Amino acid sequence: MSGNMAVNATGMNKPVVTRFAPSPTGFLHIGGARTALFNWLFARHHGGKFLLRIEDTDRARSTEEAVAAIFDGLDWLGLGGDEPAVFQFERTPRHAEVANAMLAGGHAYKCYATPEELAALREEQRAAKKPMRYDGRWRDRAPEEAPEGAPFVIRLKAPREGETVIEDAVQGRVVVQNAELDDMILLRSDGTPTYMLAVVVDDHDMGVTHVIRGDDHLNNAFRQLCILRAMEWEEPVYAHIPLIHGSDGAKLSKRHGALGVDAYRDEMGMLPEAVLNYLLRLGWGHGDEEFIPTARAIELFDVSGVGRSPSRFDIKKLENLNGHYLREADDARLAALVAPRVEARLGKPLPDTGLALLGEAMASLKPRAKTLNEIAEGAEFLFKNCPLDFDEKASALLDDSARALLAKTADALSTTPNWTVEAIEDAIRRVAEDAGLALGKVAQPLRAALTGRTVSPGIFDVLFLLGKEESLERLTAVGTHG
Repeated sequence: MSGNMAVNATGMNKPVVTRFAPSPTGFLHIGGARTALFNWLFARHHGGKFLLRIEDTDRARSTEEAVAAIFDGLDWLGLGGDEPAVFQFERTPRHAEVANAMLAGGHAYKCYATPEELAALREEQRAAKKPMRYDGRWRDRAPEEAPEGAPFVIRLKAPREGETVIEDAVQGRVVVQNAELDDMILLRSDGTPTYMLAVVVDDHDMGVTHVIRGDDHLNNAFRQLCILRAMEWEEPVYAHIPLIHGSDGAKLSKRHGALGVDAYRDEMGMLPEAVLNYLLRLGWGHGDEEFIPTARAIELFDVSGVGRSPSRFDIKKLENLNGHYLREADDARLAALVAPRVEARLGKPLPDTGLALLGEAMASLKPRAKTLNEIAEGAEFLFKNCPLDFDEKASALLDDSARALLAKTADALSTTPNWTVEAIEDAIRRVAEDAGLALGKVAQPLRAALTGRTVSPGIFDVLFLLGKEESLERLTAVGTHG
Protein backbone atom coordinates (compact mmCIF):
# COMPACT_ATOMS: atom_id res chain seq x y z
CA MET A 1 0.00 0.00 0.00
CA SER A 2 1.39 3.43 -0.78
CA GLY A 3 0.59 7.00 0.09
CA ASN A 4 -1.10 7.90 3.35
CA MET A 5 -4.09 5.60 2.97
CA ALA A 6 -4.68 2.09 4.27
CA VAL A 7 -7.77 -0.03 3.98
CA ASN A 8 -9.54 -0.27 7.32
CA ALA A 9 -11.89 -2.99 8.55
CA THR A 10 -14.83 -1.59 6.60
CA GLY A 11 -12.89 -1.53 3.36
CA MET A 12 -12.85 2.29 3.24
CA ASN A 13 -9.70 4.27 2.51
CA LYS A 14 -8.69 6.80 5.14
CA PRO A 15 -5.46 8.19 6.62
CA VAL A 16 -3.74 5.83 9.04
CA VAL A 17 -3.65 6.89 12.70
CA THR A 18 -1.97 4.71 15.33
CA ARG A 19 -1.41 5.31 19.01
CA PHE A 20 0.72 4.17 21.92
CA ALA A 21 -1.08 4.43 25.25
CA PRO A 22 1.03 3.51 28.31
CA SER A 23 -0.08 3.76 31.93
CA PRO A 24 2.28 6.03 33.93
CA THR A 25 2.90 3.65 36.82
CA GLY A 26 6.63 3.11 36.18
CA PHE A 27 9.37 3.14 33.57
CA LEU A 28 8.88 2.59 29.83
CA HIS A 29 8.83 -1.22 29.66
CA ILE A 30 10.94 -2.82 26.92
CA GLY A 31 7.78 -4.58 25.69
CA GLY A 32 5.94 -1.26 25.61
CA ALA A 33 8.81 0.22 23.62
CA ARG A 34 8.36 -2.48 20.99
CA THR A 35 4.61 -1.76 20.83
CA ALA A 36 5.37 1.94 20.39
CA LEU A 37 7.90 1.10 17.66
CA PHE A 38 5.45 -1.07 15.72
CA ASN A 39 2.79 1.66 15.90
CA TRP A 40 5.31 4.34 14.88
CA LEU A 41 6.64 2.29 11.97
CA PHE A 42 3.16 1.36 10.71
CA ALA A 43 2.13 5.01 10.71
CA ARG A 44 5.37 6.08 8.98
CA HIS A 45 5.14 3.27 6.41
CA HIS A 46 1.65 4.42 5.44
CA GLY A 47 2.36 8.14 5.67
CA GLY A 48 -0.02 8.49 8.61
CA LYS A 49 0.10 9.80 12.17
CA PHE A 50 1.47 8.30 15.38
CA LEU A 51 -0.16 9.61 18.56
CA LEU A 52 0.59 9.25 22.27
CA ARG A 53 -1.91 8.92 25.08
CA ILE A 54 -1.09 8.69 28.78
CA GLU A 55 -3.67 6.46 30.45
CA ASP A 56 -3.54 8.05 33.88
CA THR A 57 -7.03 7.26 35.17
CA ASP A 58 -5.54 5.13 37.97
CA ARG A 59 -4.79 8.16 40.13
CA ALA A 60 -3.38 6.14 43.02
CA ARG A 61 -0.60 4.59 40.92
CA SER A 62 0.02 7.24 38.27
CA THR A 63 2.96 9.55 38.96
CA GLU A 64 4.58 12.56 37.31
CA GLU A 65 7.94 10.77 37.54
CA ALA A 66 6.58 7.87 35.51
CA VAL A 67 5.14 10.23 32.88
CA ALA A 68 8.56 11.89 32.58
CA ALA A 69 10.30 8.50 32.36
CA ILE A 70 7.98 7.36 29.55
CA PHE A 71 8.51 10.53 27.51
CA ASP A 72 12.26 10.37 28.17
CA GLY A 73 12.45 6.77 26.94
CA LEU A 74 10.38 7.48 23.83
CA ASP A 75 12.45 10.57 23.02
CA TRP A 76 15.69 8.58 23.37
CA LEU A 77 14.34 6.02 20.90
CA GLY A 78 13.10 8.74 18.55
CA LEU A 79 9.46 7.66 18.94
CA GLY A 80 7.84 10.96 19.86
CA GLY A 81 4.19 11.55 18.93
CA ASP A 82 3.15 13.66 15.97
CA GLU A 83 0.86 15.73 18.20
CA PRO A 84 0.94 16.69 21.90
CA ALA A 85 0.13 13.69 24.10
CA VAL A 86 -3.46 13.20 25.30
CA PHE A 87 -3.92 12.67 29.05
CA GLN A 88 -6.84 10.37 29.65
CA PHE A 89 -7.82 11.67 33.09
CA GLU A 90 -8.43 15.15 31.69
CA ARG A 91 -11.10 13.68 29.42
CA THR A 92 -13.25 12.24 32.23
CA PRO A 93 -16.27 14.49 31.43
CA ARG A 94 -16.24 13.26 27.82
CA HIS A 95 -16.14 9.61 28.96
CA ALA A 96 -19.11 10.21 31.28
CA GLU A 97 -20.97 11.91 28.43
CA VAL A 98 -20.65 8.77 26.28
CA ALA A 99 -21.75 6.49 29.14
CA ASN A 100 -24.86 8.59 29.63
CA ALA A 101 -25.52 8.60 25.88
CA MET A 102 -25.43 4.79 25.93
CA LEU A 103 -27.78 4.83 28.90
CA ALA A 104 -30.22 7.08 27.05
CA GLY A 105 -30.00 4.88 23.96
CA GLY A 106 -30.83 1.69 25.84
CA HIS A 107 -27.34 0.22 25.42
CA ALA A 108 -26.48 0.59 29.10
CA TYR A 109 -28.33 0.54 32.42
CA LYS A 110 -28.05 1.60 36.03
CA CYS A 111 -27.02 -1.14 38.42
CA TYR A 112 -27.70 -0.69 42.13
CA ALA A 113 -26.11 -3.95 43.31
CA THR A 114 -24.19 -3.33 46.55
CA PRO A 115 -20.57 -4.44 47.09
CA GLU A 116 -21.88 -6.99 49.61
CA GLU A 117 -24.31 -8.46 47.06
CA LEU A 118 -21.59 -8.74 44.45
CA ALA A 119 -19.19 -10.37 46.91
CA ALA A 120 -21.85 -12.95 47.79
CA LEU A 121 -22.48 -13.58 44.08
CA ARG A 122 -18.79 -14.20 43.44
CA GLU A 123 -18.63 -16.58 46.39
CA GLU A 124 -21.59 -18.58 45.05
CA GLN A 125 -20.03 -18.78 41.61
CA ARG A 126 -16.66 -19.80 43.05
CA ALA A 127 -18.30 -22.56 45.11
CA ALA A 128 -20.21 -23.80 42.06
CA LYS A 129 -17.01 -23.61 39.97
CA LYS A 130 -18.74 -21.26 37.51
CA PRO A 131 -17.12 -18.32 35.68
CA MET A 132 -17.19 -15.27 37.93
CA ARG A 133 -19.16 -12.57 36.19
CA TYR A 134 -22.00 -10.20 36.96
CA ASP A 135 -25.40 -11.91 36.55
CA GLY A 136 -27.29 -8.97 35.07
CA ARG A 137 -29.69 -8.65 38.01
CA TRP A 138 -30.48 -4.97 37.24
CA ARG A 139 -30.35 -5.34 33.46
CA ASP A 140 -34.11 -5.48 32.82
CA ARG A 141 -35.62 -4.10 36.01
CA ALA A 142 -37.98 -1.17 35.84
CA PRO A 143 -36.52 2.22 36.82
CA GLU A 144 -39.12 2.63 39.58
CA GLU A 145 -37.61 -0.36 41.39
CA ALA A 146 -34.43 1.62 42.00
CA PRO A 147 -33.81 2.43 45.68
CA GLU A 148 -34.16 6.17 46.13
CA GLY A 149 -30.90 8.04 46.48
CA ALA A 150 -28.81 4.83 46.36
CA PRO A 151 -25.46 4.88 44.53
CA PHE A 152 -25.32 3.11 41.16
CA VAL A 153 -22.92 2.23 38.40
CA ILE A 154 -23.65 2.33 34.69
CA ARG A 155 -23.19 -1.05 33.02
CA LEU A 156 -22.98 -2.02 29.38
CA LYS A 157 -25.93 -4.03 28.09
CA ALA A 158 -23.79 -6.61 26.29
CA PRO A 159 -25.31 -8.83 23.57
CA ARG A 160 -26.23 -12.27 24.90
CA GLU A 161 -26.87 -14.21 21.72
CA GLY A 162 -24.77 -14.90 18.68
CA GLU A 163 -21.06 -14.27 18.42
CA THR A 164 -18.57 -11.45 17.99
CA VAL A 165 -15.86 -11.84 15.36
CA ILE A 166 -12.60 -9.94 15.06
CA GLU A 167 -10.53 -10.22 11.89
CA ASP A 168 -7.26 -9.48 13.64
CA ALA A 169 -4.39 -8.33 11.42
CA VAL A 170 -1.95 -10.53 13.37
CA GLN A 171 -4.02 -13.24 15.06
CA GLY A 172 -6.38 -13.86 12.14
CA ARG A 173 -10.08 -14.62 12.69
CA VAL A 174 -10.97 -14.75 16.40
CA VAL A 175 -14.50 -15.59 17.56
CA VAL A 176 -16.13 -15.20 20.98
CA GLN A 177 -19.61 -16.34 21.89
CA ASN A 178 -21.58 -13.34 23.16
CA ALA A 179 -22.86 -15.42 26.08
CA GLU A 180 -19.29 -15.18 27.44
CA LEU A 181 -19.36 -11.38 27.52
CA ASP A 182 -20.43 -9.70 30.74
CA ASP A 183 -22.26 -6.47 31.43
CA MET A 184 -19.09 -4.61 32.38
CA ILE A 185 -19.11 -1.34 34.30
CA LEU A 186 -18.72 1.77 32.15
CA LEU A 187 -19.09 4.45 34.81
CA ARG A 188 -18.38 3.92 38.49
CA SER A 189 -20.67 5.17 41.25
CA ASP A 190 -18.39 8.20 41.76
CA GLY A 191 -18.87 9.19 38.10
CA THR A 192 -15.39 8.14 36.95
CA PRO A 193 -15.03 6.00 33.82
CA THR A 194 -13.52 2.54 33.69
CA TYR A 195 -10.47 1.81 31.57
CA MET A 196 -12.61 -0.10 29.04
CA LEU A 197 -14.85 2.89 28.33
CA ALA A 198 -12.09 5.51 28.34
CA VAL A 199 -9.95 3.60 25.82
CA VAL A 200 -12.77 3.28 23.29
CA VAL A 201 -13.87 6.91 23.58
CA ASP A 202 -10.31 8.22 23.32
CA ASP A 203 -9.44 6.03 20.34
CA HIS A 204 -12.58 7.23 18.55
CA ASP A 205 -12.06 10.90 19.35
CA MET A 206 -8.37 10.71 18.36
CA GLY A 207 -9.32 9.16 15.02
CA VAL A 208 -7.33 5.98 15.62
CA THR A 209 -7.69 3.63 12.63
CA HIS A 210 -5.40 0.81 13.76
CA VAL A 211 -5.10 -0.48 17.33
CA ILE A 212 -1.74 -2.27 17.51
CA ARG A 213 -1.10 -3.60 21.02
CA GLY A 214 -0.11 -6.66 23.03
CA ASP A 215 -2.20 -9.80 22.69
CA ASP A 216 -2.97 -9.64 26.41
CA HIS A 217 -5.58 -7.06 25.30
CA LEU A 218 -7.30 -9.38 22.82
CA ASN A 219 -10.12 -10.28 25.22
CA ASN A 220 -10.65 -6.57 25.90
CA ALA A 221 -11.25 -5.97 22.21
CA PHE A 222 -14.49 -7.97 22.22
CA ARG A 223 -15.87 -5.93 25.12
CA GLN A 224 -14.70 -2.67 23.57
CA LEU A 225 -16.41 -3.55 20.29
CA CYS A 226 -19.73 -3.63 22.18
CA ILE A 227 -19.27 0.05 23.03
CA LEU A 228 -18.24 0.95 19.48
CA ARG A 229 -21.28 -0.77 18.03
CA ALA A 230 -23.65 0.73 20.58
CA MET A 231 -22.38 4.20 19.62
CA GLU A 232 -22.40 3.29 15.90
CA TRP A 233 -18.78 4.33 15.62
CA GLU A 234 -16.39 3.06 12.98
CA GLU A 235 -14.37 0.08 14.14
CA PRO A 236 -10.57 0.19 14.00
CA VAL A 237 -8.40 -2.55 12.58
CA TYR A 238 -7.09 -4.63 15.47
CA ALA A 239 -3.58 -6.09 15.48
CA HIS A 240 -2.70 -7.95 18.69
CA ILE A 241 1.00 -8.75 18.82
CA PRO A 242 2.41 -11.60 20.95
CA LEU A 243 4.20 -10.69 24.15
CA ILE A 244 7.96 -10.92 24.61
CA HIS A 245 9.20 -13.91 26.60
CA GLY A 246 12.52 -14.48 28.31
CA SER A 247 15.19 -16.78 26.89
CA ASP A 248 13.61 -19.68 28.84
CA GLY A 249 10.19 -19.16 27.26
CA ALA A 250 8.57 -17.69 30.39
CA LYS A 251 6.94 -14.26 30.40
CA LEU A 252 9.61 -11.54 30.44
CA SER A 253 10.47 -10.51 33.99
CA LYS A 254 13.29 -8.90 35.94
CA ARG A 255 15.14 -12.19 36.24
CA HIS A 256 15.66 -12.15 32.47
CA GLY A 257 17.40 -8.77 32.65
CA ALA A 258 16.40 -5.13 32.65
CA LEU A 259 12.76 -4.32 31.91
CA GLY A 260 12.97 -0.53 31.60
CA VAL A 261 14.30 1.18 28.47
CA ASP A 262 16.28 3.58 30.66
CA ALA A 263 18.39 0.68 31.98
CA TYR A 264 19.48 -0.27 28.47
CA ARG A 265 20.66 3.29 27.93
CA ASP A 266 22.08 4.19 31.34
CA GLU A 267 23.26 0.95 32.95
CA MET A 268 23.98 -1.28 29.98
CA GLY A 269 25.40 1.27 27.56
CA MET A 270 23.26 0.54 24.49
CA LEU A 271 22.68 2.86 21.55
CA PRO A 272 19.05 3.69 20.68
CA GLU A 273 19.45 2.54 17.08
CA ALA A 274 20.61 -0.88 18.30
CA VAL A 275 17.67 -1.22 20.71
CA LEU A 276 15.24 -0.22 17.94
CA ASN A 277 16.78 -2.69 15.49
CA TYR A 278 16.61 -5.46 18.09
CA LEU A 279 13.01 -4.73 19.10
CA LEU A 280 12.00 -4.61 15.43
CA ARG A 281 13.29 -8.14 14.93
CA LEU A 282 11.47 -9.47 18.02
CA GLY A 283 8.48 -10.97 16.27
CA TRP A 284 9.01 -9.36 12.87
CA GLY A 285 11.62 -9.96 10.23
CA HIS A 286 12.45 -9.51 6.58
CA GLY A 287 14.30 -12.43 5.05
CA ASP A 288 17.78 -12.79 6.49
CA GLU A 289 18.32 -9.08 7.10
CA GLU A 290 19.81 -8.58 10.53
CA PHE A 291 20.90 -4.95 10.47
CA ILE A 292 17.86 -2.85 9.60
CA PRO A 293 18.31 0.89 10.11
CA THR A 294 15.25 3.02 10.73
CA ALA A 295 14.80 4.27 7.16
CA ARG A 296 14.86 0.70 5.88
CA ALA A 297 12.45 -0.39 8.65
CA ILE A 298 9.93 2.28 7.61
CA GLU A 299 10.17 1.08 4.02
CA LEU A 300 9.59 -2.59 4.94
CA PHE A 301 7.35 -2.68 8.01
CA ASP A 302 3.77 -3.88 7.99
CA VAL A 303 1.80 -5.78 10.63
CA SER A 304 1.27 -8.62 8.16
CA GLY A 305 4.89 -9.56 8.87
CA VAL A 306 4.36 -9.95 12.63
CA GLY A 307 4.30 -13.59 13.77
CA ARG A 308 1.73 -15.13 16.09
CA SER A 309 4.20 -16.78 18.46
CA PRO A 310 5.88 -15.03 21.41
CA SER A 311 9.43 -13.82 20.79
CA ARG A 312 12.32 -14.75 23.05
CA PHE A 313 14.52 -11.98 24.39
CA ASP A 314 18.23 -12.71 23.87
CA ILE A 315 20.58 -10.18 25.45
CA LYS A 316 23.58 -11.60 23.53
CA LYS A 317 21.90 -10.81 20.22
CA LEU A 318 21.20 -7.29 21.40
CA GLU A 319 24.84 -6.85 22.44
CA ASN A 320 26.03 -8.07 19.04
CA LEU A 321 23.72 -5.61 17.30
CA ASN A 322 24.95 -2.85 19.58
CA GLY A 323 28.55 -3.69 18.67
CA HIS A 324 27.65 -3.30 15.00
CA TYR A 325 26.11 0.13 15.57
CA LEU A 326 29.04 1.23 17.75
CA ARG A 327 31.41 0.51 14.88
CA GLU A 328 29.19 2.57 12.55
CA ALA A 329 28.68 5.49 14.95
CA ASP A 330 30.35 8.88 14.67
CA ASP A 331 33.43 9.06 16.88
CA ALA A 332 32.62 12.48 18.34
CA ARG A 333 29.13 11.30 19.28
CA LEU A 334 30.56 8.21 20.98
CA ALA A 335 33.15 10.30 22.83
CA ALA A 336 30.39 12.47 24.30
CA LEU A 337 28.45 9.37 25.39
CA VAL A 338 31.48 7.62 26.84
CA ALA A 339 33.01 10.60 28.68
CA PRO A 340 30.65 10.55 31.71
CA ARG A 341 31.11 6.78 31.99
CA VAL A 342 34.90 7.18 32.10
CA GLU A 343 34.52 9.92 34.71
CA ALA A 344 32.35 7.63 36.81
CA ARG A 345 34.98 4.88 36.61
CA LEU A 346 37.78 7.27 37.53
CA GLY A 347 35.84 9.16 40.16
CA LYS A 348 37.05 12.47 38.74
CA PRO A 349 36.31 14.78 35.79
CA LEU A 350 38.26 14.40 32.56
CA PRO A 351 40.85 17.04 31.67
CA ASP A 352 39.93 19.77 29.21
CA THR A 353 41.50 17.76 26.40
CA GLY A 354 39.68 14.57 27.45
CA LEU A 355 36.81 14.70 24.97
CA ALA A 356 39.14 15.31 22.03
CA LEU A 357 41.41 12.47 23.15
CA LEU A 358 38.44 10.12 23.47
CA GLY A 359 37.31 11.06 19.97
CA GLU A 360 40.79 10.37 18.63
CA ALA A 361 40.91 7.03 20.46
CA MET A 362 37.52 5.78 19.22
CA ALA A 363 38.91 4.17 16.08
CA SER A 364 41.02 1.95 18.36
CA LEU A 365 38.49 1.51 21.17
CA LYS A 366 35.24 0.67 19.40
CA PRO A 367 36.07 -2.25 17.05
CA ARG A 368 35.98 -4.91 19.79
CA ALA A 369 33.43 -3.29 22.12
CA LYS A 370 29.78 -4.28 22.37
CA THR A 371 28.61 -1.57 24.77
CA LEU A 372 29.48 1.99 25.75
CA ASN A 373 30.58 0.58 29.11
CA GLU A 374 33.17 -1.62 27.40
CA ILE A 375 34.49 1.40 25.48
CA ALA A 376 34.70 3.34 28.74
CA GLU A 377 36.59 0.48 30.38
CA GLY A 378 38.97 0.35 27.43
CA ALA A 379 39.52 4.13 27.54
CA GLU A 380 40.21 4.34 31.25
CA PHE A 381 43.99 3.89 30.85
CA LEU A 382 44.23 7.16 28.92
CA PHE A 383 43.40 9.25 31.99
CA LYS A 384 45.11 7.41 34.83
CA ASN A 385 47.92 8.92 36.88
CA CYS A 386 51.32 7.39 37.55
CA PRO A 387 52.00 5.07 39.19
CA LEU A 388 49.25 2.90 37.72
CA ASP A 389 47.32 0.30 39.63
CA PHE A 390 47.95 -3.10 38.05
CA ASP A 391 45.47 -5.91 38.02
CA GLU A 392 46.63 -9.40 39.00
CA LYS A 393 47.37 -10.59 35.47
CA ALA A 394 49.31 -7.43 34.58
CA SER A 395 51.38 -7.65 37.77
CA ALA A 396 52.29 -11.25 36.97
CA LEU A 397 53.73 -10.16 33.63
CA LEU A 398 56.00 -7.50 35.14
CA ASP A 399 58.80 -9.69 36.49
CA ASP A 400 62.48 -8.71 36.51
CA SER A 401 63.17 -9.85 32.95
CA ALA A 402 60.13 -7.94 31.70
CA ARG A 403 61.26 -4.80 33.50
CA ALA A 404 64.69 -5.07 31.92
CA LEU A 405 63.04 -5.44 28.52
CA LEU A 406 60.82 -2.42 29.22
CA ALA A 407 63.88 -0.34 30.07
CA LYS A 408 65.34 -1.13 26.63
CA THR A 409 61.97 -0.33 25.07
CA ALA A 410 61.87 3.03 26.84
CA ASP A 411 65.39 3.83 25.52
CA ALA A 412 64.33 2.96 21.96
CA LEU A 413 61.16 5.03 22.19
CA SER A 414 62.93 8.04 23.71
CA THR A 415 65.04 8.39 20.57
CA THR A 416 62.06 8.11 18.20
CA PRO A 417 62.01 11.51 16.48
CA ASN A 418 58.46 11.45 15.12
CA TRP A 419 55.71 10.09 17.39
CA THR A 420 53.66 8.33 14.72
CA VAL A 421 52.14 4.86 14.83
CA GLU A 422 54.55 3.77 12.11
CA ALA A 423 57.63 5.09 13.93
CA ILE A 424 56.48 3.55 17.21
CA GLU A 425 55.92 0.17 15.55
CA ASP A 426 59.35 0.30 13.95
CA ALA A 427 61.01 1.00 17.32
CA ILE A 428 59.17 -1.83 19.13
CA ARG A 429 59.96 -4.31 16.37
CA ARG A 430 63.67 -3.44 16.58
CA VAL A 431 63.60 -4.07 20.36
CA ALA A 432 61.98 -7.48 19.79
CA GLU A 433 64.51 -8.42 17.06
CA ASP A 434 67.50 -7.32 19.15
CA ALA A 435 66.23 -9.44 22.06
CA GLY A 436 65.47 -12.40 19.78
CA LEU A 437 61.81 -12.36 20.83
CA ALA A 438 58.50 -12.52 19.05
CA LEU A 439 56.73 -9.17 18.95
CA GLY A 440 54.05 -10.40 21.37
CA LYS A 441 56.66 -11.12 24.05
CA VAL A 442 57.46 -7.39 24.06
CA ALA A 443 53.92 -6.15 23.50
CA GLN A 444 52.37 -7.98 26.49
CA PRO A 445 54.56 -6.54 29.30
CA LEU A 446 54.48 -3.19 27.48
CA ARG A 447 50.68 -3.26 27.51
CA ALA A 448 50.66 -4.14 31.21
CA ALA A 449 53.09 -1.33 32.03
CA LEU A 450 51.18 1.30 30.04
CA THR A 451 47.58 0.40 30.94
CA GLY A 452 47.73 -1.72 34.11
CA ARG A 453 45.75 -4.41 32.27
CA THR A 454 46.41 -7.25 29.84
CA VAL A 455 43.67 -6.19 27.41
CA SER A 456 43.70 -2.90 25.51
CA PRO A 457 43.61 -1.48 22.01
CA GLY A 458 46.60 -2.31 19.80
CA ILE A 459 49.84 -1.52 21.60
CA PHE A 460 51.08 0.92 18.94
CA ASP A 461 47.80 2.82 19.20
CA VAL A 462 48.11 2.84 23.01
CA LEU A 463 51.54 4.45 22.80
CA PHE A 464 50.46 6.94 20.16
CA LEU A 465 47.35 8.01 22.09
CA LEU A 466 49.20 8.37 25.39
CA GLY A 467 51.87 10.51 23.73
CA LYS A 468 55.62 10.25 24.06
CA GLU A 469 55.99 12.02 27.40
CA GLU A 470 53.23 10.09 29.20
CA SER A 471 54.32 6.76 27.71
CA LEU A 472 57.93 7.21 28.88
CA GLU A 473 56.78 8.38 32.31
CA ARG A 474 54.70 5.21 32.76
CA LEU A 475 57.55 2.96 31.60
CA THR A 476 59.98 4.71 33.96
CA ALA A 477 57.48 4.39 36.82
CA VAL A 478 57.38 0.60 36.38
CA GLY A 479 61.14 0.43 36.83
CA THR A 480 61.11 2.87 39.77
CA HIS A 481 58.31 1.08 41.66
CA GLY A 482 59.34 -2.45 40.72
